[in-house]
Amino acid sequence: MRTLRLERKYALWGWIFILPASLLIVCFSFIPMIQALLLSFQSGIAANLRFTGLRNYLRLFQDKIFMTSVVNVFTYLIFQVPIMLVLALILASVLNNKRLTGKGVFRTLLFLPCATALVSAAIIFKALFAVDGTVNFLLTTLKIAPEPINFLTAPGLAKFMIILVITWRWTGYNTIFYLAGLQNVDPEIYEAARIDGANVVHQFFRITLPLLRPVILLTTIMSTNGTLQIFDEPKTMTNGGPGVATQSISLYIYKLSFEYNPQFGYAAAVSYTILFMVALLAMIQLKVGDRT
Repeated sequence: MRTLRLERKYALWGWIFILPASLLIVCFSFIPMIQALLLSFQSGIAANLRFTGLRNYLRLFQDKIFMTSVVNVFTYLIFQVPIMLVLALILASVLNNKRLTGKGVFRTLLFLPCATALVSAAIIFKALFAVDGTVNFLLTTLKIAPEPINFLTAPGLAKFMIILVITWRWTGYNTIFYLAGLQNVDPEIYEAARIDGANVVHQFFRITLPLLRPVILLTTIMSTNGTLQIFDEPKTMTNGGPGVATQSISLYIYKLSFEYNPQFGYAAAVSYTILFMVALLAMIQLKVGDRT
């Protein structure tokens, strides 16, 4: 009986401790989400809002700017996420080598980019690759390019620059996850594989990848989520230009709300499409991850 009372007492205090955080999450996350969902079925401004049903969602299929934004983020996703995760996996494998000296320094250097403010990183790369920036100065001085290259005004190069910035910033972040996963693998497994004649390549594909599958799945879902919501890099580096060639869905939501004629209901509908995309891709990735 006394044990039961203690358990209830501990449970009560547990709820008391998590109550403030839970209330804050409800007030600043769940309630705004519900309000945004309701807003997505309305049109107009402030007091003139009126219910229009699925009109905002049907408008998405006729909006060329929205479609271009979707293509842009999926272009970033298809090219950037696999490159970043492969690089992170390779770097983690290198850092996990016991013979490597100065591991702490390398880990710090790899993690520093993701500790840098997003806007600051984008501004630095924008300055480096400007027409009169350091990269163009080196290219023209070394006679690699006959004249300065407009990295941020050509659609293809501008997308490449955004992919480069994202990869530079988040590769080290994912490396830490893979490194933590590798350090939980029993070294005796690799030792047994070496005795059986398995080389480094065989160990990587037959031991490292299967054991890191949960971590790889986690980083893939997080990276997909982050890329679909990308905002700072396109906003700071190109503002979605030239035209809308590099515009992301999040940047389009911002412009619908604050730069174009305010269309908060339509902007809310666009924002919920990101939620649907993230949920759908996460479900697909979980299904594929469970089967492999």
